[in-house]
Amino acid sequence: MQEKTAAQSRSIGKIPRAVPFIIGNEFAERFSFYGMRSILAVFLVHQFFSHENSVEANAHSNSINHMFSTLVYATPLLGAILADWFFGKYRVILIGSLIYTIGHFLLSMFDTNLAGFQTGLIIIAFSAGAIKSCVSANVGDQFDHSNQHLMSTIYSWFYFSINAGSMVSLFLIPLIYDKFGAAWAFGVPGILMALATLIFFSGSKSYVKLPAKGINKDNFVSVSFYALMCKLSPKAPGTAWEQAEAKYGYDKVDGIKAVWRIMAVFAFIPVFWSLWDMNSAEWVLQSVHLDLNLGVFGWKILPSQIQTVNAVFLLAMIPLFNFFLYPLATKLGLKLTPLRKIGFGLLVTAGSFLIIALLQEKVDKGLHPSVWWQIFAYAILSAGEVLVSLVGLEYAYTQSPVSMKSTMTAIWYFTYSVGSFFNTIVNNSIANHGYFARFTGASFFWLFTGICLGFFVVFLFVSPRLKEKAYLVDEVLAKGLDIHDDKVTPIHPDNPIV
Repeated sequence: MQEKTAAQSRSIGKIPRAVPFIIGNEFAERFSFYGMRSILAVFLVHQFFSHENSVEANAHSNSINHMFSTLVYATPLLGAILADWFFGKYRVILIGSLIYTIGHFLLSMFDTNLAGFQTGLIIIAFSAGAIKSCVSANVGDQFDHSNQHLMSTIYSWFYFSINAGSMVSLFLIPLIYDKFGAAWAFGVPGILMALATLIFFSGSKSYVKLPAKGINKDNFVSVSFYALMCKLSPKAPGTAWEQAEAKYGYDKVDGIKAVWRIMAVFAFIPVFWSLWDMNSAEWVLQSVHLDLNLGVFGWKILPSQIQTVNAVFLLAMIPLFNFFLYPLATKLGLKLTPLRKIGFGLLVTAGSFLIIALLQEKVDKGLHPSVWWQIFAYAILSAGEVLVSLVGLEYAYTQSPVSMKSTMTAIWYFTYSVGSFFNTIVNNSIANHGYFARFTGASFFWLFTGICLGFFVVFLFVSPRLKEKAYLVDEVLAKGLDIHDDKVTPIHPDNPIV
């Protein structure tokens, strides 16, 4: 099938024809991913580790859960390379979605076989991660200058579909697991993933499919390595970066330097993701021991359903922060720079774990505190997410030049991978009676509270010394460049809940 050019595929000044297919696909895909993830922690403990004591069982479950997150958020860089250098976004998304579907059905088929089940998780992690760096950029590919003014609206609907799919699945799949068992609970997300693939393929003739550009030899790694070699063994006058500019040009090297500046900020982000990722693992397993009666119409929730409140709080807090709290702070004379927001977000996130640690102390004593305390912690965690995750993405976008914005997306996802991998190490240590085995119960949450506070203190000293340089799209347009051909599309999180 011959690939369409941008000029052949776009309707001038109108919403691209591919948009309904993209939004429908994203709703079904996010339903499948978060539906599976919602029950993973509880399922692993009950199905495969119930013969162990509760500490080891929880640690084994959490280790698998966090390792899954590690793979999901480490592979977007691989997906970006496959799409940009070899196959194009369309083929990577389509082939990745087919493999993704197979992974879901393996979970349903091997719900009593740990090796088979983990194989399904690995397949999902690689395929979901590979398409992660392509799906949001694929939305931007459908636009040109004539309809670019509609891009913000379409992205809003795109992320609404993400939230809608995840919220519905976070509520529904635990009910299916409770009533019909694991095979159906993992099978339904597989059906939705198959539907997502079908919807995406159905819009094939409507998509703008930008071709791959081939291997980029002058990439971030090669330019950085060249500058390092110049630093270690100088053979020409000038600094290492000046020598790199002589070889690669000012714009290319300026972009690389910008990435390194942003990475100095990103060095503090993994600790946030480390704590955040526990809301779908450790927090869920804690909720098993809480009084889950909400006291509203006699409604009692399931442990796995507690994650739904994060999505609800996030949807409420984004407009609250943007239209009330930030303007209020400005009126009060407080200058809220992105770095100050991120720093405060780390402090707020530590506050959520303070609540969880105090709650766990009650659980350790054999008590069953109200789940409302954990819901309160979710509210605080969601506030931290708005301050760290959303602001961090904005910072990465504004501080990176045109040629490096896609790279920053992959690096942003990688910070999540690093944070969740640390959780994997800690839980493996606990399960195998290693160093971190001394941190169980409330002390486990106190440990991570202390780590987050430690990073916050270091950030207070480091952040004022970090240089900033904004690269705005308007500046690119002023130079007469085509922002579409340079792939300048909004960098958004794959999921505002994530």
